[in-house]
Amino acid sequence: QLKLVESGGGLVQPGGSLTLSCVVSGFPSKNYAIGWFRQAPGKEREGVSCISQSGGATYFPDSVKGRFTTSRDNAENSVYLQMNNLKPEDTGTYYCGALDPFVHRVQAQCRGTPLYVPLWGSWGQGTQVTVSS
Repeated sequence: QLKLVESGGGLVQPGGSLTLSCVVSGFPSKNYAIGWFRQAPGKEREGVSCISQSGGATYFPDSVKGRFTTSRDNAENSVYLQMNNLKPEDTGTYYCGALDPFVHRVQAQCRGTPLYVPLWGSWGQGTQVTVSS
């Protein structure tokens, strides 16, 4: 059974930085594209990053482009989200999810509509990020 566990959240001031980690177990992380998503209270879950199986392709929506980066270490079965210049609107619970490339080949290359939430699964429990002064 594929399992994802997020960590690294916390309270940070506007303009600050955080790095989130997603550890994959059950199957090798290299088998999946990994996405980061967030959900604020009363709002729908939205995607903030996609990274392909090899890490050679990434995608970020305009809301975080230039501030967030993502990377992965398949030897450690881990995926990271580096968040810089954080804003209060970045507050929320952050989740990582997995995408099976055999089912969604295009999105797994972080192309098309890569962060369409219904395509993703195996959600972790989430880690809270609060950006506030």
